[in-house]
Parts: sequence; C-alpha cells; structure tokens
Amino acid sequence: MELADSGREVVYYVRFQSPHRNRRGYFTGVFGLINTLAREGKLTAEQEAFRRGNNSWYNAAYTDPSTVDATVYDHEINPGAAAWFKPSATHLLERVPGYLQVLAAHGVECQLVRSADPGRIIYEDDFQVVVIPHP
Repeated sequence: MELADSGREVVYYVRFQSPHRNRRGYFTGVFGLINTLAREGKLTAEQEAFRRGNNSWYNAAYTDPSTVDATVYDHEINPGAAAWFKPSATHLLERVPGYLQVLAAHGVECQLVRSADPGRIIYEDDFQVVVIPHP
C-alpha cells in the first residue's frame, strides 16, 4: 500500500489473468485458465490432482460471489465481471504460484495485474471484490 498525494492510503487490488482477451473480449483469470485446460483434458494426473485439491481448498477458504448473488457473473447484467484479490488475502495469494507453474508448463501466459481502481465494485467481502471493468 502507498499513500496518495492526499495522504490517504491507496489500496491495490491484485488479479492474475491472461494478457490476451478471450472471445467475449475479456481477460480470463487464473482459475478460469486452469479450469479450461482441465475441461480440455490437457492436465497430467498430477496437475489435475493439484487443481482439484487447491480448487477445493479455495472453495472452503472464501466465498464464491455467485453463491451470494447469482447474477454477479451474468454476462448480460454484469459484462466483464472479474474478481480481484484484496491485499488482505495473503493466505489466498500464497497458493497462486502453483497454478502459474501448471499454466507455464502448458505455455499458457498469465500475468499479475495491480490496480487501485479496477472498476465498479458489484460484490465485496473481506478478501475480494468483483468489478465491472472501466471502459
């Protein structure tokens, strides 16, 4: 965190995403990227075990926004909705490097993006926000 010119603390949200837009024109996040590889049957048995185990851990560790608001990821209601980690999500961020290793093994690019203002917040909890990106 940094201080803005006004002296107020600036919070940077963090997202891991593809550097390339998907067919809808949005940037697929790290979990979507690895889940796509799994759906396509491209993961080794070890990678699939990693994905399943860690996805289960994440499901238990924090709230899936769509269980609170079923429309949060609806493409017509909230186009481009994307989840960003808050800085307080350190325990969630610790597991991301394993996902990045699996993606890299398959030549799938994934970049770290930080922003103090990633978009209009449509969902928020202790560890994440879901935003509609700015145009």
